[in-house]
Amino acid sequence: MRWLVGIFFIMHGLGHTMGFLASWTGVDVGFSDDPWIFPGDIHIRSPIGKAYGMLWLVALFGWTVTGLGVLDGAEWWPALAKGSAVVSLTAIVPWWRTVPMGAWLGALADVVVFVGLLTMSGAEAVDRLA
Repeated sequence: MRWLVGIFFIMHGLGHTMGFLASWTGVDVGFSDDPWIFPGDIHIRSPIGKAYGMLWLVALFGWTVTGLGVLDGAEWWPALAKGSAVVSLTAIVPWWRTVPMGAWLGALADVVVFVGLLTMSGAEAVDRLA
């Protein structure tokens, strides 16, 4: 089970590459040209979009390191997973109308992991995967 969860977290982290690429490059990764959900005609490749692209990059590193922590049996991974879920959701929600469906599924995974880890202690989460 530990391997499945660890690999899932790493893959989830690598999926955040899409948000970074969408905001910082011209690579088509499936984002639409719609503006963000807040008022104003702000698009993913705007300066604000690029700032959010950096959050996608932070989430990429957070989830990847979380996955490595799970695989290594580290005790700190639940705290990093919760933080990574918050950063990931912060990065995706403003762009809800622009992201591809895979990002919606990733946001669902963020919520499930965050809520799941809130219902147990870090030690209990580590023990369940041991």
